[in-house]
Amino acid sequence: MTNCDVPNIQFPMLADIYYPVVSQDAYGQIAKAWTLDKTVIGSFTPAGSDIKEELVINVDISQDSLMIGRVKVDLRYADADGEDYGLTNVLVTNIRDKDGVVLYKETDGSRRGEPTLFELATQQPFVNPFGKIEHYRIILRRSENQSEDL
Repeated sequence: MTNCDVPNIQFPMLADIYYPVVSQDAYGQIAKAWTLDKTVIGSFTPAGSDIKEELVINVDISQDSLMIGRVKVDLRYADADGEDYGLTNVLVTNIRDKDGVVLYKETDGSRRGEPTLFELATQQPFVNPFGKIEHYRIILRRSENQSEDL
């Protein structure tokens, strides 16, 4: 784990964070190769119906698949290369408890039995009364493309 924090009562879960290496083929098609950058501690739970995303895709989705959570680090910045990434270029997966049990798995399709892939939909800092960022509140959206190769 690149983050030296260990799961605790406020952040009892672990999650893996992936960022893309973007390339273009001879026909101009964009391809993303996802690479694991870090494992972070956090807390994640299914969102209620009143939670809204910052970035809304114009697609009619019948199943509500949002998660709310909090993490100690800004997920838009990679540890490996120091780059900053947009919300749509951050994948969160392999959400598990402190014992390593994966909490959200796919039950169908090509990734059956594999951890669910989530995209970062919103991230906002939580600032304490002393003006310091304590953690980041996030909303995760289940990725429509669960066939990504990681």
